[in-house]
Amino acid sequence: MCTVCGCGTDSAEHSLIRGHSHSHAAGLNNARMVQIEQDILGKNNQYAAQNRQWLAERGILALNLVSSPGSGKTTLLTETLTRLQGNLPMAVIEGDQQTSNDADRIRATGVPALQINTGKGCHLDAHMVGQALESLPIANGGILFIENVGNLVCPAAFDLGEAHKVVILSVTEGEDKPIKYPDMFHAADLMILNKIDLLPYLKFDVAKCEEYARRVNPTIQILHVSATSGVGIGGWLDWLICVKPPVPA
Repeated sequence: MCTVCGCGTDSAEHSLIRGHSHSHAAGLNNARMVQIEQDILGKNNQYAAQNRQWLAERGILALNLVSSPGSGKTTLLTETLTRLQGNLPMAVIEGDQQTSNDADRIRATGVPALQINTGKGCHLDAHMVGQALESLPIANGGILFIENVGNLVCPAAFDLGEAHKVVILSVTEGEDKPIKYPDMFHAADLMILNKIDLLPYLKFDVAKCEEYARRVNPTIQILHVSATSGVGIGGWLDWLICVKPPVPA
């Protein structure tokens, strides 16, 4: 069952909105499904606007980290928090369907993290993030990292109020992911190509991957990183500082 629109998976395939494709429940025609999804996205966008205003008033940079499962997103995040801790206030919203494993890893760095379990849901939405902001401590001028549910489809369609979507793609995945899931790479401002220390052992065409990414998003920025070895982490930290807004007077 799709928790975006509540439909089942036992009828004809369709693609109604960018980034969300699935099957319809019996008895609901396409027009009704389009209306339902437009209503859901419209309500989400209202919450996202509230989140964005709340963050802007406090000079907090919010980033929505998206990827498929196993990209090394949490490892990248823990390395980032460890290196920046003491220099900037930070906090993390963790999205997973089940368990608090990733939030536990984040908290072990000393940075506050709030876990959101989505159950059958395949993504975070702006209302969830807004509720998290009410209880997650983060000082003005900080960075809020939102680690979304591992999924390269549904999170592309949902604005959480973030300043940027950052898509993490590891070299252990296919280099054609950008053209297989174009909506996510189109929505992202930055692609981090992770696990580059493994390139000598893999048949992964970096140039082809970058060409695919820029085919769907000509302005996307690309960084090469190994979160485990530390290669390229400096460029990622520089990017964070560059895009962080000034603290309001």
